[in-house]
Amino acid sequence: MDNDKLLEALRTIALQAGREVAGVYAQDFAVRGKADASPVTEADERAEAVIVPALRALAPQWAIVAEEAVAAAGVPACGDRFWLVDPLDGTREFVGRNGEFTVNIALVEDGVPVAGVVHAPALGWLCLGAVGAGAWMEDAAGRRAVRCRALPAAGATVLASRSHGDESALQAFVAGRRCAAIRRLGSSLKLALLASGDADAYPRFGPTMGWDIAAGHAVLAAAGGEVVDRQGQPLRYRPPFENPAFVAGSADGLRWAGWS
Repeated sequence: MDNDKLLEALRTIALQAGREVAGVYAQDFAVRGKADASPVTEADERAEAVIVPALRALAPQWAIVAEEAVAAAGVPACGDRFWLVDPLDGTREFVGRNGEFTVNIALVEDGVPVAGVVHAPALGWLCLGAVGAGAWMEDAAGRRAVRCRALPAAGATVLASRSHGDESALQAFVAGRRCAAIRRLGSSLKLALLASGDADAYPRFGPTMGWDIAAGHAVLAAAGGEVVDRQGQPLRYRPPFENPAFVAGSADGLRWAGWS
């Protein structure tokens, strides 16, 4: 499957899932706790129920690792090529009704996220990309190619998690570096903003899972950025999909962070 067909398929699936999420968001909804105490809603489940069969129809030979299915039955055998799916990233933002939640689908090959889509239903935009093909943003203004930016003379705009931040670690991270601003956001929006050239670095010190960031990582890589661990090694996605501390950013942003 070529990149154009793949990305168009992912776009369609993400938009369909986003409509399910938006339908729940517009109503009163219940919030339940999973075994790990993280919240889940009907929106998570309805979106995953759209995404999984659509991906099976698109590429029946590739395994699907989807967050809610993993919560129910554990991580499946996934081989060298598989999908990583978070049907609703930022459930706390969804519950808080601030709009900062996303639908995320990534294709992973040999641990590397090579294509992905990040859709923000409440904000009305979608970002998608494939390594070697480029990245695009779609919003009310239409569709446009996006690329990571060069570091501004004023310094880096740093992104941080709204709901899962470690303020002391963040302040230690920016200390002594030229930092123009710190923006706090929910979900994989942060990775998409790096890809679109609206920010420079996103350090994450607390726990995350592969499905939280793989789609955003794919889009960021397609836009010229990367995600690296404390040793400056590219982040890879393999079972059990628990991510180490990382920094995501443009090439300039990673050099600024000192983790490249």
